[in-house]
Amino acid sequence: MKKYILLLSLIISSGVYCQKNIYESIRFDELSETHRILAIVPFLTNLDLDDTSSKEELGTLEKEEGYAVQNALETYFSRGKKRKKFTIAFQDVERTNAILAENNITYKNMDVYTIEELSKILKVDGIISGTLDLNILLSKGVSTNFNLVDFFMGNSTFGRIGIKISDGKSGKLLWKYEKEITKKTGKNTLALIEDMMKRAARKFPYEKERLKRKRRD
Repeated sequence: MKKYILLLSLIISSGVYCQKNIYESIRFDELSETHRILAIVPFLTNLDLDDTSSKEELGTLEKEEGYAVQNALETYFSRGKKRKKFTIAFQDVERTNAILAENNITYKNMDVYTIEELSKILKVDGIISGTLDLNILLSKGVSTNFNLVDFFMGNSTFGRIGIKISDGKSGKLLWKYEKEITKKTGKNTLALIEDMMKRAARKFPYEKERLKRKRRD
């Protein structure tokens, strides 16, 4: 009986935790009124690996993980686009990356550019960006086998991810979703993003059904 109570408590607390980690600006409707297209840029990654990778190798791996999240988000949004699920469109990431390269914006120096500058260069209304902290290579795939020993030893936690949407004109943060990455969130980057966005679906600001609910309320 105690086991069931503990499990129920964990499920409830995880649901509350998810809600607390979703932020939406009170000015979202005002700032996003004219939004038609957003660009997804590679995520800035920080890897903390146990191996002896050189600084150069680590930098390459961080770049790969950052681009993996960018691609996974595009895959997720593309599926929703086919079902006409969103109120806005998303710039093709190949086009995004090509434009960045044409303007000498690389993974290493992208963080020195403001949201306003990136939006103007990419000719979009807003930017989807984020950070990724990992102690494994999620894009390579990981074991999702879970046991209590891993839980209490801390081996079930792989890191943390933060996804944010910013307004292109003002640079203001419109929406942010942070989540801990564990064995339960998926075996690779694509599975992680699928799990995250499904959990946040009712809170995703450009989701058509959410907009309908807001109008009804």
